[in-house]
Amino acid sequence: MSRTARIGVDVGGTFTDLLLHDPVRGLTWPGKLPTTPHAPNEAITAGIARLLAETATPARDVAGVVHGTTLVTNTLLERTGAVVGLLTTEGFRDVLEMAREIRFDTTDLLARPARPLVPRHRCRGVRGRIAADGTELEPLDEDGVLAQAGFLVEQGVEAVAVALLHAYRDDRHERRVRELLARAHPGLPVTLSSEVAPVVGEYERASTACLNAYVQPLLTRYLDSLRDDLLAMGIEAPLRVMLSGGGVTTSADAKAFPFRLLESGPAAGTIAAAAVARRLGEPDVLSFDMGGTTAKIAVVSGGGARRRHDFEAGRVDKFKPGSGLPVRLTVVDMIEIGSGGGSIAAPDPLGLLKVGPRSAGSVPGPVAYGRGGERPTVTDADLVLGHLDPAAFLGGEMRLRTAEARKALDREVAEPLGLDAVGAASGIVEVATAGMAAAARMHLSEQGRDPAGFALVAFGGAGPVHAYGLAKQLKITRIVVPMRAGVMSAYGFLVAPPTVDQARSLPSAVTEVDWERVTALYDEMAERATAVLAPEATEVVRLRRSADVRYLGQGATVEVELPDAADASLLQGAFEETYRATFGRSLDGPAEVVTWRLSAQLPGHDIPLGCEPVDGDPRRGVRDVRFPGHGPLQATVWDRYRLRPGTELTGPAVFEERESSCAFGPECRIRVDRDLTLLVDVGP
Repeated sequence: MSRTARIGVDVGGTFTDLLLHDPVRGLTWPGKLPTTPHAPNEAITAGIARLLAETATPARDVAGVVHGTTLVTNTLLERTGAVVGLLTTEGFRDVLEMAREIRFDTTDLLARPARPLVPRHRCRGVRGRIAADGTELEPLDEDGVLAQAGFLVEQGVEAVAVALLHAYRDDRHERRVRELLARAHPGLPVTLSSEVAPVVGEYERASTACLNAYVQPLLTRYLDSLRDDLLAMGIEAPLRVMLSGGGVTTSADAKAFPFRLLESGPAAGTIAAAAVARRLGEPDVLSFDMGGTTAKIAVVSGGGARRRHDFEAGRVDKFKPGSGLPVRLTVVDMIEIGSGGGSIAAPDPLGLLKVGPRSAGSVPGPVAYGRGGERPTVTDADLVLGHLDPAAFLGGEMRLRTAEARKALDREVAEPLGLDAVGAASGIVEVATAGMAAAARMHLSEQGRDPAGFALVAFGGAGPVHAYGLAKQLKITRIVVPMRAGVMSAYGFLVAPPTVDQARSLPSAVTEVDWERVTALYDEMAERATAVLAPEATEVVRLRRSADVRYLGQGATVEVELPDAADASLLQGAFEETYRATFGRSLDGPAEVVTWRLSAQLPGHDIPLGCEPVDGDPRRGVRDVRFPGHGPLQATVWDRYRLRPGTELTGPAVFEERESSCAFGPECRIRVDRDLTLLVDVGP
């Protein structure tokens, strides 16, 4: 049996995107269909079945399915997870309620923090104490553990999180708690903080453990159900899942640590943009992924995505740090805003036009979809402005209703604001673009970067549509639109390398590091990481070592990459260099290491996105299109599948493919690259 085909599946808020790649046949085939929010599996299985039929691929020939899901994020935002109980060290049951004991907005007297996932009455303390150096000060009270666990079970808990004091240094008490619960309450899921986040920070570690316990039962059922559906289709290949940090892992590992999937879907787009940047030799690109519900913007530098190791989930205010629940998690560093094709537009009580964050989603969807939507969206505005062809949307499978979209714009936006439908549509696009540009500037300013020095890689169903307007606002002069742009997140699943990230806190001054113990720590992390990767480790596992370091007395750390043979002087020098690159200066004083990190990774896949051009005239005709900063212009409409590599064109022009379209103004020069990628130079 020859298994060579791999399938990537991205379930978005509006559409489910798929991509099948078979290197033996030289085949890369996309798929896109509306998401089924009531049962995401339905769109996944329907999309896979369609891909297999269109490519004549037997189910038995599928070598793997890689999936990304927003289930963890949605479960947290909607608060539909399991009933969780927390067992912690006696005297510390209020750790979730006390949090960091600060206000995330000191100017807002009504500001309220995110509600803890576990209420106080289900947080129970048990006797037993591990000291900060890992020694046992007081033995674990096993009878007390059983008594408190019995109380939690009576309260109806469906999962238990265990976060004992200093468990990151010695986890013997936490492991013993799990053994006791396994005997007394078989089948009750137990999450240990020493396994999900063995790092300094009692509140952050407890919060991470509670989140993992909160989503674990639901995600386990979801992945098991999806696995059953794939088996029923005849696909026996392994199911893998995208991690928030941009790697992929096994289904079993995802079920054990579901909190690592918080940013699963968004991460894939950035990984895809990084792959495109590497193929083109672009050193610095801004990844712009705009779908039906949200827009994600991230920096890709040197061919790789920037990552960080902390995250806030479920923020009360998306742009206010501290308003969410902290999670010790490796994530791709990006900014996400509620601006997508399905974002609803309406005047606010002050008469100002607002776009998003509410979305029409896939059900009912934008008015133009004809599926019951009544509120105008960004997609409706794009249609009225001529950026979308009503007869060619989704390859002609979903005919858009221009008249209905125009009526909704008139009723909901134009009349209240004293505009016509076209003016209202232009205003909607302008407001949406301005919001995305502001988010991009803020994200880049935090890194000390100027957007004008970047190329914009645009993808997602709506990203290419709005790339020109966003580039103009950010003064970016180069736009890249890959072929298959509408399913790039699914592409990211297929090119992402299998990855396992490990971390251990062992605080120490740089001059006093016990290197023998650190070596043992890295050996342990490498052994655990390799065990997860072992089933597919036909190639050498690449290990990357780093450490979180700070000046003595500081609270925040910077991540410093470590050479294979590190010592105190090398570590101090690497830290000062990294600190200078981050803050523009270094300080005088001793440094200390807080956490040691290891990333284990197998090679990713190099997959071409292009296809052989189809014979025939690429011109589809001309139509009126309104561009930002211009009035109506006659734009030539081009069929992307018929364009030839090396073709050079000028705007105004519209380029259409099945999953997306893009439009560029009159000052643009467009070149078709070897794999049909569009390289656009934006003039002043």
